[in-house]
Parts: sequence; C-alpha cells; structure tokens
Amino acid sequence: MKASEADILIIPGYTNSGPNHWQTRWQSKLSTARRVEQAEWSKPVRDDWVVRVAEEVNASIRPVVLVAHSLGIPSAIHAIPLFNKRVAGAFFVAPPEVDNPEIRPRHLMTFGPYPRDPLPFPSLTIASRNDPFGSFEHADDIASAWGSFFIDAGEAGHINAESGHGPWPEGTMVFAQFLSRLKP
Repeated sequence: MKASEADILIIPGYTNSGPNHWQTRWQSKLSTARRVEQAEWSKPVRDDWVVRVAEEVNASIRPVVLVAHSLGIPSAIHAIPLFNKRVAGAFFVAPPEVDNPEIRPRHLMTFGPYPRDPLPFPSLTIASRNDPFGSFEHADDIASAWGSFFIDAGEAGHINAESGHGPWPEGTMVFAQFLSRLKP
C-alpha cells in the first residue's frame, strides 16, 4: 500500500504531540495524514478519547492506517469495536503500561486494562527498554497477545521529542516498510 492509498490517522498520547514530535513531522509530510484531535489533552477521559478515534476512523474514505503513540494506543485498541470502516493496519509506538499503579501520571490507569484479543488487522509495535511509562516486558507481552510484530527500540526512552526522537529517521523507514506490506 502507498501512503496516498490510505487515510493515515495520527493518534497522539497524553498532552498531544508537539511541533518537534515525530508524529507532527509525519503528519506534515504525508498528504493523507490527519490528527485525531482530543477535546482535553491534559486531562484525558477514556470514553471521550475512544469515541474520537472511532469517529475519525468511521469518517475515513480510504482504508485506514493508525499511527498511535503512547496513550493513543489504548485509545485506538478500545475503539476497535466501534469501527465500521476498514483498518488496513496499525503502527503502535511506546505503549504505556495502563494497568500499573506505579506508573505516573496515575490517570493512565483509567485507560486500562488492554484487551488481549488478537487484532483484526496487521500491526507493528515498537517499544523501548527504558520507557518511563511502561516496561519493555509488558509491551512485548501485549504485542504478542495482539499478534503484533514487535520491534525492540533499545534504550530509546518514550520515543518522543524529549528522548531525541523528533525526526526519527529509523521510525520513518520502518513505517514505510510496514505500509508497503499492507493490502490497499
């Protein structure tokens, strides 16, 4: 699949993805990409976020490719039963551990637990070994439950602008390869 054949939905996490974040950069470069906007970025409400993801998927014209970071991942996963349009694939980066009371901010737990059913579309999950919002082992476990191809990003923090992943050329290459394997 080519990017022009898909509606690419950028699904940011808690506090949104700023101007230097790889999601924002990708959105500006991919003509068919659009951001799933949330009414409240700093006080996320699970049901509101889930409904917004479903609304954007269901408003799509072309097959959808989800590009979710952090809290955008459980938002997308919980929205799957509400989808009435085809999702061609999902690219998940830095899944937070939404059922761990030790992880801050605490309101991340309101997005848990993750459903463990296999996903109804191809997916790829990238996780870091030193992500402050979730353990590598948890990310590996949940990706396995979903049937998601799993990539070890090494010690990459939360894979965001703050951890040095603004342009993130490696991510761009992995996304391009993932996209090329999806069926239009």
